Amino acid sequence: MRKITILICMLGVALISAAQANRDSWANLSRLRVDQKIQIVEMTAKKHSGVFVSVSDSAISLKDAGGEQTIQKQDVRSVKLMKTNRRLRNTLIGTGVGAGVGAGLGAAIWESHGFLAGKGTGAAVGAVIGAVGGAIFGVLWGSEGTIYSVKSR
Repeated sequence: MRKITILICMLGVALISAAQANRDSWANLSRLRVDQKIQIVEMTAKKHSGVFVSVSDSAISLKDAGGEQTIQKQDVRSVKLMKTNRRLRNTLIGTGVGAGVGAGLGAAIWESHGFLAGKGTGAAVGAVIGAVGGAIFGVLWGSEGTIYSVKSR
């Protein structure tokens, strides 16, 4: 039972550390590519949607129906990437990877002789636990398109 707990903790730590993101860094905006669809929310809650044009240390520019707009960094509350929802694909990938990792860890730490048979049982238990953890990670992975966000200034 102790080994199952260790397996769950190892998978949990991996999922938690992967889910954390530093969204308060303006440098994150350098990941954007020209013509990607974005939404900028100003400190006044005014929203701008369009395609990304450029970013500098002091401002971000986008093009919408009215033309190109530049918004100063101090006026930006958040920037979101408007992407297609790939939650099902991410869930399936997370489930598969989690099951594989869980099966490997389960087989490695399961005792050959014990309460519930051998290493095959350990691999099966690990695969189930890993698949559930991987599915949860897959649902959360990429579902939030926020690239930059500040609480308040």
